[in-house]
Amino acid sequence: ETRLLELSRNRIRCLNPGDLAALPLLEELDLSENVIAHVEPGAFANLPRLRVLRLRGNLLKLIPPGVFTRLDNLTLLDLSENKLVILLDYTFQDLRSLRRLEVGDNDLVFISRRAFAGLLALEELTLERCNLTALSGESLGHLRGLGALRLRHLAIAALEDQNFQRLPGLLHLEIDNWPLLEEVAAGSLRGLNLTSLSVTHTNITAVPSAALRHQAHLTCLNLSHNPISTVPRGSFRDLVRLRELHLAGALLAVVEPQAFLGLRQIRLLNLSNNLLSTLEESTFHSVNTLETLRVDGNPLACDCRLLWVVQRRKTLNFDGRPPACATPAEVRGDALRSLPDSALFEYFVCRKPKIRERRLQRITAAAGADVRFQCRAEGEPAPTVAWVTPRHRTVTAASAGRARVLPGGTLHIQDARPGDSGTYTCVASNAGGNDTYFATLSVQPEPAVNRTPGEGRNDTQVAARFPLDLTTILVSTAMGCITFLGVVLFCFLLLFVWSRGRGQHKNNFSVEYSFRKVDGPAAAAGQGGARKFNMKMI
Repeated sequence: ETRLLELSRNRIRCLNPGDLAALPLLEELDLSENVIAHVEPGAFANLPRLRVLRLRGNLLKLIPPGVFTRLDNLTLLDLSENKLVILLDYTFQDLRSLRRLEVGDNDLVFISRRAFAGLLALEELTLERCNLTALSGESLGHLRGLGALRLRHLAIAALEDQNFQRLPGLLHLEIDNWPLLEEVAAGSLRGLNLTSLSVTHTNITAVPSAALRHQAHLTCLNLSHNPISTVPRGSFRDLVRLRELHLAGALLAVVEPQAFLGLRQIRLLNLSNNLLSTLEESTFHSVNTLETLRVDGNPLACDCRLLWVVQRRKTLNFDGRPPACATPAEVRGDALRSLPDSALFEYFVCRKPKIRERRLQRITAAAGADVRFQCRAEGEPAPTVAWVTPRHRTVTAASAGRARVLPGGTLHIQDARPGDSGTYTCVASNAGGNDTYFATLSVQPEPAVNRTPGEGRNDTQVAARFPLDLTTILVSTAMGCITFLGVVLFCFLLLFVWSRGRGQHKNNFSVEYSFRKVDGPAAAAGQGGARKFNMKMI
């Protein structure tokens, strides 16, 4: 009539068929921390009511097929801390009622495609501290009812698009201690409708915004202990149901304005143990929903940017770890909650930025030269400086390219080009406002160089300066045709004018005609002298 049998921490080496045949009513069996190296098929065949089986901390290297035959009511199986190297096909096919499976802390290097076949009711799976270098989407695809998947301490370098596509019921995914993981690909979470996601202790350096885009049902997100230095604007804009966000111990130094845009239901924000000097109210979609804030362990500057926290210090929950001031020196180490109201007017007042030198800078530079514009600003708190180019592009200290902002606000343009010419605007801003300043740049193009045979100029450079493309050929041909047709038309006009002028002259000449002298009366009648008449020459 035994229901529970604990045989842990003994020296049992092997389980054979019939060893437990005399316990038909057994419901829970604990064989943890023995030296079991072999379990023969049918060893548990006479335990139809068994619900819990613990084999943790043994020497099992392989689970042969048929070991779990007739365990139709088993709901928990613990195989962790063994020496398993591979999970064979159909290893668990008889465990149709199994809900929780522990196979962590093994030497697993491979999981067969059909290893999890038959686990129709499995709700929780933990894979940890093993030698897996990849996840098989096909093997996980047999776990259609899986609700929670924990993947810890694995040497996997990437998440692939098909890893979780066949897990429509997965709600909780935990990825912890993957030192080789540097990026969460955009399609790696495709097909999931998670409510809880944890990606911790990895080497990802940015918030995986693209991968989170379709996780509209997410309520809890944990990205703690990753080398993430910046939270850009709108990183979580699609997580409209998110209530908890954890970014603790993440080397976080900058939270940009509107970084938490879209988080309409945020209740808990954990940014503890980072490098933040402030957390402005403008980073939130709305601070009215926030109930718990953890910003302890940060070098906070107590100025006007934290005024919203101080104003709510009596009602805001700091989870037992109230934040303290790191600067200014007068209040260093003082908790925000204990500051008196008089401190609000002394330390939490902003001073609008002011650019000190406003002398107009006009620079004329040759192409290829380096150009610098100075813009030094002061204010409380210290303002940030950005430049707007003539092409309306914003250049900051984090910008990449030929133009960048140096410490102190100086704009540095490398390899200046004629297209860089124009008016540049310096914008100094802080929580109190902003100030602007203008500078102009004129870049002279390189002079054309006439090539002579003795100069030995590179033909490639000449071709690069005067590119011969289809547009140039078409334009040149059109100009040549227009010139030719113009010359021809001009010639025709000259001929026309000349021909009209020739037709206006009338050339007349006289012809004298003398009749012959004939004998007879007729001749006498015609002797009137010579006759004259005119002929018109056409």
